[in-house]
Amino acid sequence: MLKVGQSAQIARRYTEEDIRAFSSLAGYEAEGVPEPLLAALFSYLLGVELPGSGTNYLKQVLKFHAAAPLDTVLTAEVSITNLRPEKQLVDLWAKCTTPDGAVVCEGRSLVKAKDVAGAFHEQT
Repeated sequence: MLKVGQSAQIARRYTEEDIRAFSSLAGYEAEGVPEPLLAALFSYLLGVELPGSGTNYLKQVLKFHAAAPLDTVLTAEVSITNLRPEKQLVDLWAKCTTPDGAVVCEGRSLVKAKDVAGAFHEQT
């Protein structure tokens, strides 16, 4: 059952090889970790972990504070901030940090999820 405050996270280290592969697919040379790769971490969390399978992405707004360094473990986390069971909507806060706690990016995600109807609703 979903509830406000629930969170999920994933850690990932991007290498030069990852960036070369991304650059080849994207058609441009990337320096550091490209923003779409960071956003993809949130997509993974929302679709696989929280809320999980059957989630439909409706909106995401991210603010990038700093370039994400290569060969550094980056931790992406999503946390439920609000549930709207009547519309099957879940609001989440997303952030990506370095090992020293520096915030690389953060923002809001809005998804439609099938398991919201029986969710525990509590405002934060």
